[in-house]
Amino acid sequence: MSNKQRLRKWAKQKRSEIQWDDELLCAKLQQTQEYKQAKNIMIFYPLKNEVNLLSLLEDNSKQFYLPKIDGENLLCCPYGDELCESCFKTLEPLTEPCCKDLIDLVIVPALCCDGQNYRLGYGGGFYDRFLKDYAGKTAVCIPQELIVETVFPESHDIKIDLIIC
Repeated sequence: MSNKQRLRKWAKQKRSEIQWDDELLCAKLQQTQEYKQAKNIMIFYPLKNEVNLLSLLEDNSKQFYLPKIDGENLLCCPYGDELCESCFKTLEPLTEPCCKDLIDLVIVPALCCDGQNYRLGYGGGFYDRFLKDYAGKTAVCIPQELIVETVFPESHDIKIDLIIC
């Protein structure tokens, strides 16, 4: 088992044991300049034991987008009232994808993060591919207990601009 695989297993277990305040994480995000300056924000629909940022959708001063899986790629679609279940058992929009260049801020899911602003995802590489040529800002909202010394970053891993605990 690789270091990343061990860390993923640890993070999933740890996440199931700790409590955090989703609303506090949302409030801290909303206080950042990155959020305040953004008009178009991509969030994610939470999986089990994942930070839930859906209350942000109540902010009518922003346009929100959700990811949609398309093969090996992540597409960015405007949030709409109609959602369908994806292959990963999360909900994604039925709306047509838009250009990711419209997005000012992408809130990225993570199992854990390190002090160098690298995140550990689920291992599919969807967000690293999506963010590879993305010019906007990125953020992760995560409980402090899931900040680790290193996530063993590799050359394809993309640093996150802002980590909110």
